[in-house]
Amino acid sequence: MTAFEQELAIWGPKSSYFQGTDALVGLQQAQAYCRKIALGHYENFPVVSCALPRYLRQHFFNVYAFCRWADDLGDEVQEAEASLALLAWWRSQLTSCYQVLSGSSEDGQHSVPRLHPVFVALAPTIQEFELPQQAFDDLIQAFEQDQHVVEYQSFEQLLAYCQKSANPVGRLVLHLCRTVSPTHLEWSDSICTGLQLANFWQDVARDFAIGRIYLPVEDRERFGYTRAQLEQNEYNQQFQQLMDFEVQRARQFLLDGLPLISHLPGRLQIDIDLFARGGLKILDRIERLQFNVWQQRPVLTRFDFVVLLLKSSFRQFGGMRR
Repeated sequence: MTAFEQELAIWGPKSSYFQGTDALVGLQQAQAYCRKIALGHYENFPVVSCALPRYLRQHFFNVYAFCRWADDLGDEVQEAEASLALLAWWRSQLTSCYQVLSGSSEDGQHSVPRLHPVFVALAPTIQEFELPQQAFDDLIQAFEQDQHVVEYQSFEQLLAYCQKSANPVGRLVLHLCRTVSPTHLEWSDSICTGLQLANFWQDVARDFAIGRIYLPVEDRERFGYTRAQLEQNEYNQQFQQLMDFEVQRARQFLLDGLPLISHLPGRLQIDIDLFARGGLKILDRIERLQFNVWQQRPVLTRFDFVVLLLKSSFRQFGGMRR
């Protein structure tokens, strides 16, 4: 049994908790659960969380835990049908959470539904920062899309996927920062799309191994990289040119979003700068490998993140002095 299968056994829809035999989870217990997920599942999140203002850390943990669970429901469940059913359950939990906050229910009664610990912790965050339900639902839709769309014909189609799989996270962060505006949303979307693309190009081999191809067909055809070469994981001049093109495009999205950082409050500038610069660093690593991501997956070490953190801190300090 995998670690996530164990989580499902404890907190999934068929668990004893949701059968009503276990006691309801309290807020403090739920917050501790989200904190454990955030600090335990993402290798660099502890570094990032240190840059966050203390009053925001738990709220970020709560949002992250939602995303982690949705991601695992999409990627860690073997059968697509089972994954879609679990994602539908996760959406029903989201709906119930918002209904509790609004004081309504589908049947018109005011009985309190049994909520997953993530939503117990997330509810006060949603209320305090007025987080939009659509952003959470868009993320669920992206994971549902992964179950039946495994290849993209055009870059425009890939961008439409990023609008649901990546951009909502940045929009939620803007709400947590209380800095939502049309211009800020545009910059945030650019950074998030750039980060998602950087992740795609970092994980070409990993994604192909699980049957997903994010290199658009039109781009592969443009550079003469054939389907047969893709299936053989062939590294050649055509693949180099294709990856160079994709890396430069991802880099431009990240650079176009950097103006957002100076418009964020205080130490949050460090956090978002760190994420954006991390994406740029990944793209640099892909270039240093001469784009041969078939042979080696480019990664950032904890030391890399510490260096980036220091640089982001100096940039923020320099901006404050100016």
